Amino acid sequence: MTSANDGDGVSGHDVPLPYMKRIHEYYAAIGYAPYRWSHHVSAPFAPLSKPLSRTKVALVTTAAPWKPELGDQGPGAAYNSAAKFYTVYSGDSATDHDLRISHIGYDRKHTSAKDSGTWFPLPALRKLVEAGRIGSLTDRFHGLPTNRSQRHSMEVDCPELLARCRADGAEAAILVAV
Repeated sequence: MTSANDGDGVSGHDVPLPYMKRIHEYYAAIGYAPYRWSHHVSAPFAPLSKPLSRTKVALVTTAAPWKPELGDQGPGAAYNSAAKFYTVYSGDSATDHDLRISHIGYDRKHTSAKDSGTWFPLPALRKLVEAGRIGSLTDRFHGLPTNRSQRHSMEVDCPELLARCRADGAEAAILVAV
């Protein structure tokens, strides 16, 4: 299917998704009070000090390790609170892992959740290292819990994640949040 454009080469379908509005509407529809987005005036973001092709990168995901004893966690599974995790975890970046997202409250009506590369792109990142686009990956990737407590995230989970990334010698991190 094609669509018209304004002559600038951008079609009407090639526009950013209003994801924050969608998330607000989704949580309102399932009964939550209006969500107060976390914001930080002095966020610790900084430009890379050297080219990405020479940078050591850590992968951080909000996906959970698959545990078969916790029920259905596959593509299209209903929300599964039993599959939640509550502490930062780490895994070997050199091997493949089966991570799932059934513990996350996402829009199951408009997505199939079949492509694990969307929440855990470790194989793709390894290929980028092989191609010379990324310098290297840290020996470990890390999982960051999503338990709806900004205070716990800021006071417990984020400092733990930062300590692990620093211990691994990460110079940059890619956060893939579901």
